[in-house]
Amino acid sequence: MIETLATHATQFFEQWHYYGAFGLMALESMIAPVPSEVVMPPLGMLVSQGKLSMFWVTVVTSAASVFGSLISYAMGYWGGRPLVLKAGKYLLLNERDLAWTEKWFHAHGGITILVGRFIPVVRHLISIPAGVGRMPLLPFIAYTLVGATLWNYFLLWLGVKLNDHWQVILKYRQPLDWVVIAGLLAVGVWFVHSHLLKKRVSAA
Repeated sequence: MIETLATHATQFFEQWHYYGAFGLMALESMIAPVPSEVVMPPLGMLVSQGKLSMFWVTVVTSAASVFGSLISYAMGYWGGRPLVLKAGKYLLLNERDLAWTEKWFHAHGGITILVGRFIPVVRHLISIPAGVGRMPLLPFIAYTLVGATLWNYFLLWLGVKLNDHWQVILKYRQPLDWVVIAGLLAVGVWFVHSHLLKKRVSAA
C-alpha cells in the first residue's frame, strides 16, 4: 500500500509539477482537509530524483501557504465566524477545533501564527482568528511565511531522505502498510465520531 500511495502521489506531481504543488498547499493553509504531510514528501522524492528543484518547490509551496492563509484571514476579517462556519461545513470544518484555535490565538497573540504552522489541525485554522481579531497584515504575512517555509522545507527534506532510502523502506513495506491502514482507520473513526457528536450537539 505504501508503495502504491507513493507512486500515485509522485505521478500526480510529475504531471502537474509546481502548479499542483501550489494548489494543494494553498488548500492546506485554508480550512480544506489537505495535510501537508501527504503533499510535501512526494515532492521531496521528485527533488531527489532530479525532476524538480528544491529551491523552486520551497518558493512555490511557501507562496501557496501564504496565499491560502490570506484567504482564510480575509474570510475571518470580512465575514467573521459566521461566514467561516458556513463555508467550513462543506470542507469538514470542526467547530470545536476552531474554538480551541481561537482561544489559543487570543491567549498567546501573533506568535501563534508562526508556531501554529507546526501543529496539525491548527495550521489549517490559525489564520481565521487572526482575521477576526484584525491582526495587522504585515506581521501576519511575516509570521506565516517564516513558519510555513520552515515546516514545508522540513517535510520536503524528509521526502528527499525517503527517496534516498526507498529500497530499504520497501523491505519493510508489510509492517509499514499495517501502520498506514491503522492510521486510515483511526482517521475514519475520528471523522465519524466527530460528526456524529456534532449532530447530537446540534439536535440537543
